[in-house]
Amino acid sequence: MSYNFLGNSFIVAIALALGGCGGATPKPSISEATAEGKVYLLTSEPAGAKGVKDTRAAAKDADEVTLIGRIGGDEKPWVEGQAAFLIVDTSLKPCNERPGDDCPIPWDYCCDAGELPTSKAMIKIVDTTGKTVATDARKLLGVKELQTVVVHGKAKRDDAGNLTVLADKIFVRK
Repeated sequence: MSYNFLGNSFIVAIALALGGCGGATPKPSISEATAEGKVYLLTSEPAGAKGVKDTRAAAKDADEVTLIGRIGGDEKPWVEGQAAFLIVDTSLKPCNERPGDDCPIPWDYCCDAGELPTSKAMIKIVDTTGKTVATDARKLLGVKELQTVVVHGKAKRDDAGNLTVLADKIFVRK
């Protein structure tokens, strides 16, 4: 009896471990966003989006920008309690898309650590007054790590060259 219990536990543990990196991340839909979040979600992808790297290189403070990226860039890309998160240029590959890589946190892009500083941007969903919405982005928008998003908003630069986008609209790719 104890052999079966240990054997079954072992099989379950292996299945969970294997599903961690290679499994598909479920894609939320607009219906998973809160009523407040639906105000910020676009139903069609805006044209002319540029990558994070290109936007970082060209955008000046207060420029209107539309950029595309994947949610990630850190073990915890979310700002707890706020509609804010990191995105990474789509030219970078998360670990789960690299053959043989078994990284448990593929959205941190640890395989591209050298490129990461110039390939990510902070996204803050802001209300009509310019204040960051005080609801976690995962709940507000129904988004998850590694989802591709197209964001529209105003660029905000700091002295170190980091890019934050004060976003008023976001499209989540399915």
